[in-house]
This record gives sequence, C-alpha cells and structure tokens, in this order.
Amino acid sequence: MKQRTLGTSLTVSEIGLGCMSLTGAYGSSSGPDRADAIALIRQAVELGVTLFDTAEVYGPFTNEDIVGEALEPVRDQVKIATKFGFAFEENGVPGGGVCSRPDSIRRAIDNSLRRLRTDHVDLYYQHRVDTTVPIEDVAGTVAELIEAGKVLNFGLSEAAAGTIRRAHAVQPVAAVQSEYSMWWRERENDTIPVLEELGIGLVPYSPLGKGFLTGTIDATTTFGDGDFRARTPRFQGEALAANLALVDLLNELAGETGATPAQLALAWLLNQKPWIVPITGTKRGERLTENVGASAVELSDDQLARLRAAADQITIVGARYPEENDRMTNLDAPLPAQ
Repeated sequence: MKQRTLGTSLTVSEIGLGCMSLTGAYGSSSGPDRADAIALIRQAVELGVTLFDTAEVYGPFTNEDIVGEALEPVRDQVKIATKFGFAFEENGVPGGGVCSRPDSIRRAIDNSLRRLRTDHVDLYYQHRVDTTVPIEDVAGTVAELIEAGKVLNFGLSEAAAGTIRRAHAVQPVAAVQSEYSMWWRERENDTIPVLEELGIGLVPYSPLGKGFLTGTIDATTTFGDGDFRARTPRFQGEALAANLALVDLLNELAGETGATPAQLALAWLLNQKPWIVPITGTKRGERLTENVGASAVELSDDQLARLRAAADQITIVGARYPEENDRMTNLDAPLPAQ
C-alpha cells in the first residue's frame, strides 16, 4: 500500500485500521471472538496496513490487549496509536469522565505499554480535551514520555485550533484525529487550515460516515437496540432521506469506475490532502479488503471534479451524534489559562 507521513517523520500506510469495533460498537455488547479479532488485525497487516488505532477506554482495556497480542509478532513492521485522557482507577483517578492530569498520563502509558506488549507507542493521543488541565501541561508530560522513549509522537483528538496551536508550541504534534468524511466536513473550516500551516497530519475517524457512505443504508434501514445511530438525528426520517442524495451519487460513480461507494468515499478523502490518513473500522474480513482497496482506486480528473462538486452542493441534514455524545467533542470548550 502507498505510504504517507504524519507530522515530520511518522510514515504509515495511507489507510489505517481503527480497532474500536473489535470490542463492541454500534450497539453490540461485544466484538467478534478474540481469535477472530486477532485474525482480522493480522489480515490487515498482510494487506499492507501499518497504522493500528486503539485506546485504553475501548473496552475498556480489552481492545489494547487484543491489539497487543495480534501485533506482537510483527511489532517492528507496524505503528501503534493509542489514547489517554479518561479517568480510571488504575491510573489513580477513579470516577469516570475526562482526566489528563500529568500523574494520570504517566500511569496510563505504563498500563497501555503492558497491555500492548511493547516498550513504546508510536503515536499517543489525548483522547478528549480536559478543560481542567492546561494543554501546555499535557504536552509537557507527553514530551517527558518522548524523552524517556515510551512515546514517539504526540497527537490530539477532537481538539480545537487554539488548543492545537498551544500544544504544538510545547511539543510538536504529529497528528490530530477528528471525524471527517464526505458527510461531515466542518473540520475544513477550522482544524484543517491550522494543520496545513503547522505541518500536522489529519487522521479522520468515521471516514465512511458510520456506515452511511458504504451504500448499505437506505430509507428503510432500521438500527438494533443500543445502536447510537437509532438516536442520531442525521440517520432519522426526513434527514436520512435528504442525506441519501450523497449515497445516490456514490452509487452512480461506482457503476462507472468499478469501485464501491465506500472506496470512492475513501478516495475522496485521500485526494483532499497528502497528509490525510483515514482509519476505517470493521469486524469483517471482506469489508477490510474492500476498504484497503481504496488505496488503489484511481479517479480521472473529471470524476474527482464531479465528486467534489457534488459533495460541495449537497447539504447534509441533522447532527452527527445524539446530543449527549456530541458534547464530548469539547472542540469549542475554553481551556484554562497557562
């Protein structure tokens, strides 16, 4: 697979694997069997994927453990990204919620390294901004971990432009992870210009719109018990019907190009900037193969122009999350003074 560089030196496959769904997502109480999850991760390695994304909160903890076992035999061939930033008793902060206290971060990295069966993490993200801790203190703590060799690169997730600037001034940020896809493009107005200015990579999660851009969802689709999409405004009623115009376009172009709608949506992302590396998530081997195949999709200038024009013209209706989940992005929350 083709390679891209995040920041100044973190070179990875241009499509990564987000591992969250391997321990439960979209309403399922659990992911696939452990053996099947490990097999899927190793299949991704065979397909050329070198960036694997996990977090201590996925599970919690079991996701890192599965990723660690799966990648231990090929650790020198891959890059592992994980995240800190929630309160856990094992990190000295019981009670839940966000927490990026320096002492908690130090405990978190040691626990993550143990579960991941490695002596370093290639990319260490603050999972969500903690408005009670100055971002300078967070960046400084990660800088200490980099100096100690436990972390190689610093990342932020769902951080606002001002937060990114302040963190980058203390410890260079290699990548920012935020939702970005053909049907969620708000980062183009705030985050992406700052990333381009500072030389920071973007790692979009949900690059397929939580399944919407795969072409498998239509106006008759229902979601299972516990699936947050059943409560998400843009998947409901008139909003869903309006948003299907984007899927109709992808289906039309898919017939012309021989690519699938999902591959076209990923190809659109890859064509936005050379420092964008989307992470796709799946529990199924055939979907993994399909997603990775987007790296080989070549679109003509005319097809790209049509895709971009249509994406620009179509207005996506409805919020991307239920209200209680959308508050967790923290993008516009004020940070404490330095």
